[in-house]
Amino acid sequence: MRGIFVTGTGTSVGKSVVAAAICAGLARRGVRVAAFKPVVTGLDEPGGWPPDHELLALAASAGQDPEDVSPYRFGPPVSPHLAAELAGKAIDPAEVEGVARAAAVGADALVVEGVGGLMVPLSSGYVVRDLARALALPLLVAAHTGLGTLNHTLLTVEAARAAGLEVAAVVLTPWPSAPTAVERSNRDTIERLAGVPVWGLPPTTPTSLADAGDGLPLDSLRLETLGSALAT
Repeated sequence: MRGIFVTGTGTSVGKSVVAAAICAGLARRGVRVAAFKPVVTGLDEPGGWPPDHELLALAASAGQDPEDVSPYRFGPPVSPHLAAELAGKAIDPAEVEGVARAAAVGADALVVEGVGGLMVPLSSGYVVRDLARALALPLLVAAHTGLGTLNHTLLTVEAARAAGLEVAAVVLTPWPSAPTAVERSNRDTIERLAGVPVWGLPPTTPTSLADAGDGLPLDSLRLETLGSALAT
């Protein structure tokens, strides 16, 4: 499998926007990109953006229906394991992994968006980090720009590496056009202490995702199997 796994330092850190921007940016370069998210919750509380599975389907270029992007979808804005419990269902790790691999068939790259952070349980004894390990994709960590992000981001990187996962980069979002001294310091400090590139994704909208994705150095993700598609 080839692609990237987008995780976050927690919920509401811009993870879905980062994943969709990567999909849209790759698609603009001519890459046939598929998207996958194991579980979507919070459908009972729609916001200004489309639900995650719909947003990813729109941004990807593999002709997926939103239902193909995410096999489990729940209304309450709670963690996946609780949402499933409230619905009287069980999230099957084998099914999750199988749907992810099926999404990658015929695509040049698969962009996976996790749920919350790495240690969020999808079911009893199975957390998001287990899915990332099973798919063996490098991680892209989405994080806030401001106060508190150092601890959350460095802990996420440490948890990933403790499980043998590769962290390709950190994306701070939304990255302002005129960052404060704290934001600039956070970017430099994460890069230095984590030893990974730290990028900034500017504020974006559903209609400007491709522009935002184009602004990221996607070729540096080392998706070698994409060949000339990323070299053009």
